[in-house]
Amino acid sequence: MFDLIIIGAGPAGITASVYAARQKMKFLVITRDIGGQAALSGDVENYTGYQFISGPELAAKFEEHMRKFDFELKENEEVLSINMGDEGLFTVGTGKGEYETRSLIIASGKKSKELNVPGEKEFKNKGITYCATCDGPLFAGKDVAVIGGGNSALDAAMQLMKIARRVYIINIAAGIRGDAVVQGKVINSETVTVLNNAQVTAVFGDKMVSGIKVRQDDKEETLSVQGVFVEIGLIPNTEFAKDLEKNTMGEIKVNCRNETNIPGIFAAGDVTDVPEKQIIIAAGEGAKAALSVFRYLASV
Repeated sequence: MFDLIIIGAGPAGITASVYAARQKMKFLVITRDIGGQAALSGDVENYTGYQFISGPELAAKFEEHMRKFDFELKENEEVLSINMGDEGLFTVGTGKGEYETRSLIIASGKKSKELNVPGEKEFKNKGITYCATCDGPLFAGKDVAVIGGGNSALDAAMQLMKIARRVYIINIAAGIRGDAVVQGKVINSETVTVLNNAQVTAVFGDKMVSGIKVRQDDKEETLSVQGVFVEIGLIPNTEFAKDLEKNTMGEIKVNCRNETNIPGIFAAGDVTDVPEKQIIIAAGEGAKAALSVFRYLASV
């Protein structure tokens, strides 16, 4: 029996674990990976205390801090269900077992949206990727396409324009969105071509991706690219949280104390409806959630 189970080990889950450890709780962290979206980010220039650090480096700092404490950690394990038992206790089910707890923090983050176009499934990991940080170096000297027009797409383009021969940004909206400073760097790069009011209709190739079909202003053209980086947004990892109240985007609704509609279940980070998905905000929300759990456990 645990005082607390934390689901996820991104910035929110890791920070929650640090605060839970400092409050001497008996807790368990269950996660598919460590670092979350932070580990997939490129250059981070807006995390207080670091004028510049890469996403993987920042995630490594988080993990190093977390591992200084003594608690139980289940890596490479996915939560499949949450069930409420007697006396307000919860059972968390995974593919490897069940764990009982008095409280929960859901910090399971988000995962990449898919294009849902012909060829996407066939060429996953064969030219189609959802992580420029992970896979960008594989496309050095090649022509690539970044699908999207927000901050994540700009971040991917920033990384790729340093190593790829040509970067096409395929943006469904009328103009690029995101941080103005990054916009300027990307748009003014000689390596980058931006196609607004455009969308990918198909991905094709032989054993690997060799091109995409793009519709722009009712005209369709073919672009020869060897890599396709999908950056069209994220969806919350909440399939297991069936009884929690969510908004229209599937994000878990929380109040300012990170409480959900079920007493004893808290949520933090990108999986919630808190505005602005930023690493520093997720970390702060994780801290708040752990402190809220401490007060909750003292009252029941």
